[in-house]
Amino acid sequence: MIDAYPLINIVITIICIAVSWWGLQAFRFDLFLKKADSPQAKLLQVLLSIFLGSGVARFFMEYLSSSLLLGRLFS
Repeated sequence: MIDAYPLINIVITIICIAVSWWGLQAFRFDLFLKKADSPQAKLLQVLLSIFLGSGVARFFMEYLSSSLLLGRLFS
């Protein structure tokens, strides 16, 4: 399982970034930005997606790592 850990990390991170991008599509950026269709607004959406997605992925990977270590405690 440890050998596949980096691959799992990459896949979960990409999935979490994609899900956060999808979730941010429902957010009304036009209420806060002057030009909601500008390249700067799209860049902001991409950066927010990466920030949120990597944070969620980090949480899941730490949870996975802790659960694997917890299994060793009782063996």
